[in-house]
Amino acid sequence: MSTEVRKGSLRKGTLPFLLACWKLNLAGAMEFRLSFFMTAGMMFLNNVIWIVFWGIFFTRFPSVNGWGINDVMLMWAVGTGGFGWASMLFGNFSRIASITARGELDVYLTQPKPVLLNVLASRMSLTAIGDFLFGLAIFVYAGELSPGGVLRFMLGLLLAGLIFLFFNVAAGSLAFFIGNAEGIAFQLFNGHLAFTTYPTDIFKGAVRLILFTVIPAGFISYMPIGLLRGWQGDYLLLAIGAAAMIAAGSIGLFYWGLRRYSSGNMMTMRS
Repeated sequence: MSTEVRKGSLRKGTLPFLLACWKLNLAGAMEFRLSFFMTAGMMFLNNVIWIVFWGIFFTRFPSVNGWGINDVMLMWAVGTGGFGWASMLFGNFSRIASITARGELDVYLTQPKPVLLNVLASRMSLTAIGDFLFGLAIFVYAGELSPGGVLRFMLGLLLAGLIFLFFNVAAGSLAFFIGNAEGIAFQLFNGHLAFTTYPTDIFKGAVRLILFTVIPAGFISYMPIGLLRGWQGDYLLLAIGAAAMIAAGSIGLFYWGLRRYSSGNMMTMRS
């Protein structure tokens, strides 16, 4: 009975709510179409410049610890694609610290929807659309377009997006405990994002350990080797387990911190 109730709640409440949020976010973005296309296009171009840089690098050094230009391109494909879909659908994940510190959670607390889901889905990142399209384009250019290759890439996008999403939810939730955590959340966001754009195997020792624990960027940047080249069971289990643990931990941390939240007495309308 409880399972049926949960399925009914998802179908009749949560899913229609998410679809409505995404529809409104897209409609708001398309209201200024020139700005929309320019913003997404500039992010696409920015990523292309990085690929050109790596191409120049690999003309001088054909292999770096077993990584070639194709591996780096696929690393960028899965990283930008995963970050892109997470930011398109749940664009507030990088702003939780500022929303909390400014008392802007009040408007979400008054609505009969799951607070965290409501916060995350209420914004769409325009630049992320360029990231997502770039990831798809690079995979079409450099990836394995067989059914198995496409399936592995889709799984990689899902895992990368979930890790990006929930790691930053955890970082933003620090604001509940230390007050204004915008600075540290921003640094963690940038650090995590930056480390996903470099081959994992160039890092050794303590730094490599950090990339698979404290700042779990290694699970994303290793995907060209551990997943896209072929199924590596050990890596796949670790990546799925890490994504699940980060998700559960960040959700728990957010709602634990929410108990400590003091109203900002915000009299505002949700935009």
